[in-house]
Amino acid sequence: MLEIQIFNYSKVFSNKLIGTFRMVLQKVVEEGHVEVTDMLIDDNNAIIQTSLCVEVRYQATDGTVGSWDDGDFLGDESLHEEEKDSQETDGLLPGSRPSSRPPGEKSFRSKGRQKTKGGRDGEHKAGRSVFSAMKLGKNRPHKEEPQRQDDPAVLEMENLDRLAIRLGDGLDPDSMSLASVTALTTNVSNKRSKPDIKMEPSAGRPMDYQVSVTVIEARQLVGLNMDPVVCVEVGDDKKFTSMKESTNCPYYNEYFVFDFHVSPDVMFDKIIKISVIHSKNLLRSGTLVGSFKMDVGTVYSQPEHQFHHKWAILSDPDDISAGLKGYVKCDVAVMGKGDNIKTPHKANETDEDDIEGNLLLPEGVPPERQWARFYVKIYRAEGLPRMNTSLMANMKKAFIGENKDLVDPYVQVFFAGQKGKTSVQKSSYEPLWNEQVVFTDLFPPLCKRMKVQIRDSDKVNDVAIGTHFIDLRKISNDGDKGFLPTLGPAWVNMYGSTRNYTLLDEHQDLNEGLGEGVSFRARLMLGLAVEILDTSNPELTSSTEVQVEQATPVSESCVGKMEEFFLFGALLEASMIDRKNGDKPITFEVTIGNYGNEVDGLSRPQRPRPRPRKEPGDEEEVDLIQKSSDDETDEGGDLPSVSSSPPMRPQITDRNYFHLPYLERKPCIYIKSWWPDQRRRLYNANIVDHVADKLEEGLNDVQEMIKTEKSYPERRLRGVLEELSCGCYRFLSLADKDQGHWSRTRLDRERLKSCMRELESMGQQAKTLRAQVKWHTVRDKLRLCQNFLHKLRFLADEPQHSVPDVFIWMMSNNKRIAYARVPSKDLLFSTVEEELGKDCAKVKTLFLKLPGKRGFGSAGWTVQAKLELYLWLGLSKQRKDFLCGLPCGFEEVRAAQDPGLHAFPPISLLYTKKQAFQLRAHMYQARSLFAADSSGLSDPFARVFFINQSQCTEVLNETLCPTWDQMLVFDNLELYGEAHELRDDPPIIVIEIYDQDTMGKADFIGRTFAKPLVKMADEAYCPPRFPPQLEYYQIYRGNATAGDLLAAFELLQIGPAGKADLPPINGPVDVDRGPIMPVPMGIRPVLSKYRIEVLFWGLRDLKRVNLAQVDRPRVDIECAGKGVQSSLIPNYKKNPNFNTLVKWFEVDLPENELLHPPLNIRVVDCRAFGRYTLVGSHTVSSLRRFIYRPPDRSAPSWNTSGRLLQGRRVLYSAGPSSHPTGEVVVNMEPEVPVKKLETVVKLDATSDAVIKVDVADEEKERKKKKKKGSSEEPEEEEPDESMLDWWSKYFASIDTMKEQLRQQEASGTDLEEKEEMDNTEGLKGPMKGKEKARAAKEERKKRTQSPGPGQGSEAPEKKKPKIDELKVYPKELESEFDSFEDWLHTFNLLRGKTGDDEDGATEEERIVGRFKGSLCVYKVPLPEDVSREAGYDPTYGMFQGIPSNDPINVLVRVYVVRATDLHPADINGKADPYIAIRLGKTDIRDKENYISKQLNPVFGKSFDIEASFPMESLLTVAVYDWDLVGTDDLIGETKIDLENRFYSKHRATCGIAQTYSTHGYNIWRDPMKPSQILTRLCKEGKVDGPHFGPPGRVKVSNRVFTGPSEMEDENGQRKPTEEHVALLALRYWEDIPRVGCRLVPEHVETRPLLNPDKPGIEQGRLELWVDMFPMDMPAPGTPLDISPRKPKKYELRVIVWNTDEVVLEDDDFFTGEKSSDIFVRGWLKGQQEDKQDTDVHYHSLTGEGNFNWRYLFPFDYLAAEEKIVISKKESMFSWDETEYKVPARLTLQIWDADHFSADDFLGAIELDLNRFPRGAKTAKQCSMEMATGELDVPLVSIFKQKRVKGWWPLLARNENDEFELTGKVEAELHLLTAEEAEKNPVGLARNEPDPLEKPNRPDTAFVWFLNPLKSIKYLICTQYKWLIIKIVLALLGLLMLALFLYSLPGYMVKKLLGA
Repeated sequence: MLEIQIFNYSKVFSNKLIGTFRMVLQKVVEEGHVEVTDMLIDDNNAIIQTSLCVEVRYQATDGTVGSWDDGDFLGDESLHEEEKDSQETDGLLPGSRPSSRPPGEKSFRSKGRQKTKGGRDGEHKAGRSVFSAMKLGKNRPHKEEPQRQDDPAVLEMENLDRLAIRLGDGLDPDSMSLASVTALTTNVSNKRSKPDIKMEPSAGRPMDYQVSVTVIEARQLVGLNMDPVVCVEVGDDKKFTSMKESTNCPYYNEYFVFDFHVSPDVMFDKIIKISVIHSKNLLRSGTLVGSFKMDVGTVYSQPEHQFHHKWAILSDPDDISAGLKGYVKCDVAVMGKGDNIKTPHKANETDEDDIEGNLLLPEGVPPERQWARFYVKIYRAEGLPRMNTSLMANMKKAFIGENKDLVDPYVQVFFAGQKGKTSVQKSSYEPLWNEQVVFTDLFPPLCKRMKVQIRDSDKVNDVAIGTHFIDLRKISNDGDKGFLPTLGPAWVNMYGSTRNYTLLDEHQDLNEGLGEGVSFRARLMLGLAVEILDTSNPELTSSTEVQVEQATPVSESCVGKMEEFFLFGALLEASMIDRKNGDKPITFEVTIGNYGNEVDGLSRPQRPRPRPRKEPGDEEEVDLIQKSSDDETDEGGDLPSVSSSPPMRPQITDRNYFHLPYLERKPCIYIKSWWPDQRRRLYNANIVDHVADKLEEGLNDVQEMIKTEKSYPERRLRGVLEELSCGCYRFLSLADKDQGHWSRTRLDRERLKSCMRELESMGQQAKTLRAQVKWHTVRDKLRLCQNFLHKLRFLADEPQHSVPDVFIWMMSNNKRIAYARVPSKDLLFSTVEEELGKDCAKVKTLFLKLPGKRGFGSAGWTVQAKLELYLWLGLSKQRKDFLCGLPCGFEEVRAAQDPGLHAFPPISLLYTKKQAFQLRAHMYQARSLFAADSSGLSDPFARVFFINQSQCTEVLNETLCPTWDQMLVFDNLELYGEAHELRDDPPIIVIEIYDQDTMGKADFIGRTFAKPLVKMADEAYCPPRFPPQLEYYQIYRGNATAGDLLAAFELLQIGPAGKADLPPINGPVDVDRGPIMPVPMGIRPVLSKYRIEVLFWGLRDLKRVNLAQVDRPRVDIECAGKGVQSSLIPNYKKNPNFNTLVKWFEVDLPENELLHPPLNIRVVDCRAFGRYTLVGSHTVSSLRRFIYRPPDRSAPSWNTSGRLLQGRRVLYSAGPSSHPTGEVVVNMEPEVPVKKLETVVKLDATSDAVIKVDVADEEKERKKKKKKGSSEEPEEEEPDESMLDWWSKYFASIDTMKEQLRQQEASGTDLEEKEEMDNTEGLKGPMKGKEKARAAKEERKKRTQSPGPGQGSEAPEKKKPKIDELKVYPKELESEFDSFEDWLHTFNLLRGKTGDDEDGATEEERIVGRFKGSLCVYKVPLPEDVSREAGYDPTYGMFQGIPSNDPINVLVRVYVVRATDLHPADINGKADPYIAIRLGKTDIRDKENYISKQLNPVFGKSFDIEASFPMESLLTVAVYDWDLVGTDDLIGETKIDLENRFYSKHRATCGIAQTYSTHGYNIWRDPMKPSQILTRLCKEGKVDGPHFGPPGRVKVSNRVFTGPSEMEDENGQRKPTEEHVALLALRYWEDIPRVGCRLVPEHVETRPLLNPDKPGIEQGRLELWVDMFPMDMPAPGTPLDISPRKPKKYELRVIVWNTDEVVLEDDDFFTGEKSSDIFVRGWLKGQQEDKQDTDVHYHSLTGEGNFNWRYLFPFDYLAAEEKIVISKKESMFSWDETEYKVPARLTLQIWDADHFSADDFLGAIELDLNRFPRGAKTAKQCSMEMATGELDVPLVSIFKQKRVKGWWPLLARNENDEFELTGKVEAELHLLTAEEAEKNPVGLARNEPDPLEKPNRPDTAFVWFLNPLKSIKYLICTQYKWLIIKIVLALLGLLMLALFLYSLPGYMVKKLLGA
């Protein structure tokens, strides 16, 4: 069904529907061509009197030409118009595309064109209007053309109606897609692609990186009684922790840092490997327990670039069936330059972590990773370059006659730190391998990329030929409907250095995959598959060694049918050729793969030959350019290739550049090549890119609108989202086409499915988002859209290549000089518009650049050449269309004039049409340019290039913000092509800005592009299009933005009447400036009068200039040509402040604030004899923050609005009505824990507020609680005042801070989740994996927080002891309070050149001093009432109430609390830090108090320094590393500007505490009491108040505060005081109308430490705070004592009474019975060497052992941190003892004693002395679950209970790695302080004093060889008694029998003989 709607178009209101035409398309499909005339029907289906005539043509989509009849179109001009228009409006509503234009339309157009030899009379484009905007989505260079609301030039009615049709449906203007409207108003190109501004290659350049790993501890290591060491490996660097003895849960807390200087690609592929090694020592390397690896890139892509306190799962790479081998807890962070990592606060991490919930894995990776095999199948390669010299080969050829390929390739694959390689195929350009490299690793792997490299095997050293990276994220999908990584079989293209063989290739890095390849190297057919292993399978080889095996070959055709592709190019212009390249003839060569490469493309890819056909580039075909026609005809009209332009000598443009004089004859190139037909891949990528480009452009527009404060950015964003959802649905309909294509790989199918899913969900989310876009949410939604953009770009990147990229090389003298690279997908032709490459059949402006490293740095900034190049790539059979996008008006010139050769492409185009133009460049000004001279300024001039002409503006000396105000006129410009085409597609203008040097060549500062606004001869020069408006263009140097240019450009056609028609160039020619024309009136901005007031305060830290010190400096301020000078500072050393504070000047500034010129601040030093030297300068690029806008008095509460600072808000609740009317009462109840974030109610200036604090209630509450508590659990006792110290306060505050951060995170995630839910209503697919993970996390959180019985119960229940807190800022104080620039601003003075970003010349190094002052800008006649306020002092202008800047003496007190994560400075991976403080002349080095071998030292020190501002105002606190020999090294330092703090309204001199007390740990530090501070603030701010009284109440302005009116002194006496309420008023000072602001609370700030040698990389953090006290005030008290807490000495007495159910290990020597010789060993963690053993209970047969044995463990313990402090020497060579802090854990183990072999370990338990399960009453009740935590047992702390007795289970792991119960021990733990232990001594073991009785052991427990008789007796007596009796009886019987038999004969004889 075809439906055409006709609207009446309206610019303002919605368009009105006139009528509709509907038609069934069946007939068209049959006939191919139908003409219909019919009436329209209105929306009530009634016929109206308007008829419509349509002609519809149809062509099948397969791309073959339908039954068109050539003659059909020749004279049919009306059709051309019709067709053009339909094509123009075609892009308005993305949904309407498929039916709106027959896909064949392009093809018939071009046929007609070839007939008329390209000289068509312009009838094709007569109907052209600016509608082309739609088609390319406003395809404009960044900020290029004037983006103005102007009308299109040719507004034909029908076009507008057509637009209206598309925009119709009666949408309200708000929901109408604004994209189309804005597109209408912009000049756009339809035939040109966007040029790319950024020139310099960014990849491949080395940068600084730092990887820091903290190994905290390991748990559950598999193995018995091991001595583990952790090895951390990053890349090839290894570092080891110390060894811990006989434990499988060692605690290390060791920090390692690895520094690298490599390129990002290399860095992110490095593997971080953490492995645990058992019993390593000097002689043996130890055995690997298990290891964990991930690549640096995975860590870097984490939020904050780090994993904090996560558990790495260890697995054994040699035994993959074994399961996990333990956990290592670590922090891993990766920092690049300028990243600052927020580490969570490290104070007291007592949270017993749940390991499973904190695994070291990125979000979304399942904790149970399985082993998998990665099969990388390497099939074959082709097109390899030669890699040996041809000398030897030629000799061989001469002697033996064999011709060998000069390369011996093999393939090497790197993955997850392992590498495997295939066999070497000797001398083959087309090697065949059919091998697979098999890796075994855990799946999903934590390594993102696999590197596949073709290398050339060589006797000396192997070199890489080409490298390809496989990004596993792109070839797999981890969603619910995801798929395992899979790839191919497919070809991948490799790019690298140029192909000519040289012995030392300077671009070898490119072949290693670093940087952008500059030439095609080879292509490789490979495949990848992953198989998840079933580790229970016994046949499995359990090692993870890389294996190489044969792979089954695949058929040639599986990668796609070979098709003949045709690439056509036309060079329209070659200019800006760098003159360094010499003036030899220049030619341009275009290659695709090896096709077209005549210089060094030696080996050719084979291609199928349906008939005998010469290889392009065989020896015989060297004469390509001189075509011999006979030789071509017998090939059946087969084309040779012409791949390079004819050589031509360049001509001079100006002193820097040449150009090639192509004039009207434009050379062409064309190449045939054969590639597998995998266009579908590229088409899909193009569709997604198309959507992404539109989105990006739309988002840039929205950002621009927000930045320039245009109205309704939300409408534009809605339009963008509308377009996005249409684009997504369009993809779904297009991409699904060739489903059954036989050469599609599994990855093609899966990627298509997942892309379709993603885009469908994105389309839906865009729709939902669109509805949510409101004016105030634009920014948030914009961020979400940016995520869409990243995702689209990710999806568009196709991992399986097909056609290689196209390279354009400039050759001079047969040497390759510069290149450009164009992705082939951008040039690919398709009949479906969305699939068309974005540069196909368009003129593309290419800037050629130097290859490889040569293009780094300043060499890469200059353009080597600028090409205007037209390119078309498609199948040969679609070739009929290849000229369709060229500018019209040419004739084709063919090589041979043979009539049979009409099918040949032209070798050049002869343009017959040319137009004359004049270009006017209005160069107004530039701002924020780079400094190119050592003075820190530049002498800039701009050079404008258009076609092959160039002109310069004048040079302005010594400025970074030149206002040239100059018009450059280019005359006699000849442009080739149709006039109306040039109107829409003018060539681009290049503007380069240089710095003029007196000596030598001008330095390049930056470059930008612009498109001129074109006026044709027949247009009027009048609004709305003319005159053009000034616009900002972003200037780039390399990849860095280098300022903005404010300019306008117009291109005016010179008509038949010559220049007389052009608008006159009138206007004042500046007399002073010579023949320079200024920018004419209509274009330059409208000015108004402004006054600029400048506050001159002082100059600081001026460095020497030319080795001389600055002595008499002065500041010059200049803006828009006017300015003012400060007074001279007569002696900078004595007083660097100015004596005249405020001066002003008047200046004309543009009305439009965005056009305001910058303001320059310069400091000069006045030397003798009237000489001046520039010290440094600063440019304030935007005056907006200094503009003063008079307040609007009509608003009711003008003085409070905007005063509610963003920080903390207060809860105002309306009080009882008894208060005076208009007051608002604020009750502050102290019980409300500080945690609760307060909410806000805005107050009127007129109302009063009352704030009251009531202490009595709190007391009552407490008493109640006490009563209640006594009956239940023992309640947390009130902390005893005398016990508390400053550290109690500090740790309590840190808990609060952590809690707040946690709440913020929680609320943050809630919000995000809500957003997600909003966006994914009814669309749960792609979210599921993440949701599951998140849900699991939430569950875990709940579990840990819920007050379950036992361990949980103490968490929420226990009421925190009431300790006064301070504020811990996890960052610098400045970042919290706007750098304290509330009225005094600091401007850094710069000098020296702006370095290239990578040279490390950061801004820091250019700073030569600082100017302190401020500015105020306002329109001149100010409203009357402003100046009349009370006490207005006219000399200070707008700067009222400023303190005097005379020198002042100040006592500065610096408290340094501690440092964390210091960068190790010694070889042992530790440091010996101490503090050094510098302020002016004072330099304190606290060297003797260094802290040995610590990276987290606690300093706890305060330093007092007397300083006088302003001379000494920059405080430097540094941490040095103490060294025994040599100088101490700086670890890092932090600088604090004390002056800004001192004078700030935020009162940063001494933080305001939470409560006021005169004694104890929370003593008031300030010499002024709260009431005095309040009085002073009120006086300074001219606020009414403070009025105290009645007691406990104070009134300030219109706020009333109430609170306690009494306080206790040291002796507990209560006395009345006003301080509490005064303090309350101070704490809520920000709510006082007009003058309120947040006052700095009592605090500790955390400052990063930086080291000048490693700029930008944090070297640790320092926690400190600074108090300042003016010396003319009363002196402050003694400094607070914050010295580190001394650990308390304790003694732990452990009595081991008995054991039971111990497993029996030994078999009896005689009897084979099971028994064990039990003893128990115990130690405290960290003190393994002091382990203690009981005696041995021999021969226990039941597992029972009796000991009555006492261990004594003395230890030092820090209660606040719950750590034991151990001081010991690390080794015999150590100079001093090192202090370690380890958790308090007691380990008990049972062993089986053996006499001749090592003792056997039976089982163990580790008890955390702060929280361990309470022991069972009897052995029966004691179960294994007590220790594993499966059973909820009440947890006890020995520090609270003091004495505990019970039974505990002992566990060990069995073969299957599961815990089993191996025994039970009955023990008693008794904790005493050292004093108690001294009073009440006991003996070790069973010794005096207080001996334990000997255990009552059964008789079996002796040693049989010590007492054999006893042993035998035991054996006889007990067990074998009856057996022995039986044997004895039997023996007796036998004896009797024997005697009887023996004596029988004798008796017989006696009897017989009767003797």
